[in-house]
Amino acid sequence: MPVRLTDLSLTVLETQYAVRGPIVARAAELEKAGRRVLYGNIGNPQALGQKPLSYIRQILALCEYPALLDSPATSASFPSDVAEKARRVLEATKYGLGAYSESKGVLMIREAVASFIAERDGIEARPESIFLGDGASKSVQLALRVLISSRADGIMVPIPQYPLYSATITLYGGTQIPYYLDEDRDWCVSRELLERAFMDAVRKGIKPRAICVLNPGNPTGAVLDHDNIAMIIDFARSHDLSILTDEVYQEDVYLTDFSFYSFAKVMADLGVSDVSLFSFHSISKGFIGECGHRGGYMEIRNLPDEVVEQIEKLQSVSLCSNLPGQVVTYCMVNPPREGEPSYPLYVAERDHIMDELRARAKILAEGLNGIPGIHCTRIAGAMYAFPRITVPSGKTDDQYCFDLLEATGLCVVPGSGFGQLPGTHHFRTTILPETAQIHEFVEKLAAFQASYK
Repeated sequence: MPVRLTDLSLTVLETQYAVRGPIVARAAELEKAGRRVLYGNIGNPQALGQKPLSYIRQILALCEYPALLDSPATSASFPSDVAEKARRVLEATKYGLGAYSESKGVLMIREAVASFIAERDGIEARPESIFLGDGASKSVQLALRVLISSRADGIMVPIPQYPLYSATITLYGGTQIPYYLDEDRDWCVSRELLERAFMDAVRKGIKPRAICVLNPGNPTGAVLDHDNIAMIIDFARSHDLSILTDEVYQEDVYLTDFSFYSFAKVMADLGVSDVSLFSFHSISKGFIGECGHRGGYMEIRNLPDEVVEQIEKLQSVSLCSNLPGQVVTYCMVNPPREGEPSYPLYVAERDHIMDELRARAKILAEGLNGIPGIHCTRIAGAMYAFPRITVPSGKTDDQYCFDLLEATGLCVVPGSGFGQLPGTHHFRTTILPETAQIHEFVEKLAAFQASYK
């Protein structure tokens, strides 16, 4: 007899992931039927026109096909620094990209990640504390697997949040503890709301284990300042919580009055060494945009050796993350330096992507705020807008997004998929479509909003 739905685990049945939910399935159906669909549901840069960096693809090409390194034509086709770095990678992997690496990832690449963190933050970083993963998502899941042992274990998650967190917490049998972000203050984190969420959980018999923070924020586009991060660290310390900090959008800061600060740096600035920290970064976002290669890393700090051993054990169950993703991670943390042959093209491509993203963030925020019934906070960072919308009485943001798709071909994700303050309605869309399509998006949305009953 085939497996039946009733045979499945309740945690599987309860797991939801809105970014690729029913609206996206309907969009695919419309596209197959010949309708033009503009996808704003997911941060997938290259699917929406972002070009890959030559530096990354050249190193990948040489690592995947090492015979090119021995070809006389290679010196004319590839910059000398690219060829040299490809040789270093191949030497470090010992057997090339077709063999397993050690479970935590290639040591040389972890050393490069540690150097990147040290240079970025001006603090010490250790290769032994770096775990290379198939994107940040797998590392987030690994950290949550370590922290959750029963339904009584609670993980504090921002609302709105990226549904990876709620889905994984549900799948692993834990309990989500929502804490609301302050939309009227550019989605900042409030100590009052943190304390309220913590105490509500304790009253329900839940033991808070950790707090998750997304900075820059997905879906909000918020960027936390040094003081806000320091407050979160103090809150975690006062309640004996670990911190999981999702920093995959750290390159995506668009407004000049905002800067990215890592939690590791702020923790070092404060002299805090008794709060366990899990930090995540990815090759999928920023100006890299290599979602399909699935690469990233987790750095851990202030964990006892016996806990680290358990994390290493769980990492080894998957043998290792994929090697091409590890190579792209190496390229991300070890870009060309000034004076190297590949540097001018790398800078030109990087700056073009960032200039486009910065312009689109401004165009989209201003366009949304020009539509009656829609309000959008500043898009300070990341790749998304999360505007508040006015919907007709009796309708939900789910219905709004379905109707928007059917009427206009615009595919966005309802705010309910990320969480929102009761009584409010939102949707999430990306800033990634080409600039002309951002203008088209705003025009079609404005016409829809004006006629929606």
